[in-house]
Amino acid sequence: MTRDVGTLSDLVDGYSRTRPDHPALRVEDATLTYGRLAAQVRSVAAGFVENGVRAGQTVAFVLPNCVEFVVAWLALGRIGAVAAPVNTALLGDGLRTVLRTSRAEVAVVDERFLPAMKEVVSEGADLRMIFVRGRAETGIDTIPIRSWNDLATHPGSAPRSTTGPGDPSILLFTSGSTGRSKACVLSHRYVHRQAEIFTDQLGLTAEDVLFCPFPLFHADAAIFTVAPAFALGATAALVERFSVRRFWEQVRHYQATVFDYMGATLTMLYKQRPAPDDADNPARLGWGVPLPGWAGEFERRFGVELVEVYGLSDTGIVLYNRPGEPRRPGSCGRPVHPFDVRVLDPDGFEVPGGEVGEICIRPLEPHVILSEYAGMPEATVQAWRDLWFHTGDLAHRDEEGFFYFAGRGADVIRRRGENISALEIEAVIGEHPAVLEVAAFGVPSELTEEEVMITVALRAGARLDAETLLAYCRERLPRHMVPRYVEFTGVLPKTPTEKVAKHALKSRGVGGSTFDREAGG
Repeated sequence: MTRDVGTLSDLVDGYSRTRPDHPALRVEDATLTYGRLAAQVRSVAAGFVENGVRAGQTVAFVLPNCVEFVVAWLALGRIGAVAAPVNTALLGDGLRTVLRTSRAEVAVVDERFLPAMKEVVSEGADLRMIFVRGRAETGIDTIPIRSWNDLATHPGSAPRSTTGPGDPSILLFTSGSTGRSKACVLSHRYVHRQAEIFTDQLGLTAEDVLFCPFPLFHADAAIFTVAPAFALGATAALVERFSVRRFWEQVRHYQATVFDYMGATLTMLYKQRPAPDDADNPARLGWGVPLPGWAGEFERRFGVELVEVYGLSDTGIVLYNRPGEPRRPGSCGRPVHPFDVRVLDPDGFEVPGGEVGEICIRPLEPHVILSEYAGMPEATVQAWRDLWFHTGDLAHRDEEGFFYFAGRGADVIRRRGENISALEIEAVIGEHPAVLEVAAFGVPSELTEEEVMITVALRAGARLDAETLLAYCRERLPRHMVPRYVEFTGVLPKTPTEKVAKHALKSRGVGGSTFDREAGG
């Protein structure tokens, strides 16, 4: 077990000497080799120091996927400061809350998000300086605004700070798909070891190109694309956002060999009209969650192997299915070192194999899961009950130690004494040829507890009415799981990582356009 793993900047420095001309980072049309990336990191680190950024301080990022994001993250690690990426969709109170939670004193902001920053700063955010990527046409009276270019062209080179393996590297906010987002404090060792385990379990090499269409303020892009690429001396390729229409075009453009999928993205790709060149792409491996029942058809059509894993920003990936091994339908993998993963009941006792309980995790090495939730001591204590980290996710385990995801604890619908898995309802309805995606959730019942409601987005050009869909459900679901309420929508509300924002659907609830099975309309 290694103690001092250094920072991502140290890894890049090493590859700048051994493979300086190899592409390290590609974002949209920009490319940095390891040599150029290391040089930019040194300049920006010196610029930060000259502008008063010190070890232990936090710098917020309000940036799209761009090379500046990665350069700034590595530069802060070099001087012992901490990056705090912010969801770029946040405005007003939401933006103000995450900035205060991060305790950021400095921010790096893209020009398009400067108006939103001006609003929150005028109402009391604790920033003393903002660096702007692009043109700063909107000024802020109370805070100095500097150009990113002043950092990037700084002639100096800041000395490396002495950082310990448990010192924070980055704050990543949870996706907030089921409730309030929390800031996970992730150490340098977390970043390094998660990347190391990931590359080993998935069999990645220095010649791979890791492609991610999700935002850098999420673990998939930062921890499981950029960090593994830099751990290997490979290439990380990013785009600003997921596009179902351009996905395979981008994979071909970057010559990506590995990509990740999340939420409904795999479904959206699969439900596109087949094309004769679907398998004409360089990708050999896709990883993510969830893996649908038609995964084999997807693999044959696109010529790629798919594997399912399980993890959280809070803990990293702790369960893996390895490429090339026989698939166990429905399994999200089994634990790998250094994680002890159990299925526990509400009293903290391990449940027998085959029974559903909560996924709980105990690290077997220091600093390989989050250190704490920033500014939320009560949430930290609640998550660490009985010395186990409680994920809130449900699963059962087979005799060979493979786990089978059964849904989020928040995704359990309690109807007339029955616990109903929203995941099971969604899996069945998602198989309907007219359905692009579906969300199942509980809404208040006049009989107490909850009723089952679904919100459905249809494929382009498809037609489907509520009664026909409910007839389909009655043929495939137990009676108590058949939805009472059906709502059709053009698109489901999403988090930036393409997860359905169920809290938004639940708060909206039953509306005037909702079909009520018991009322007949």
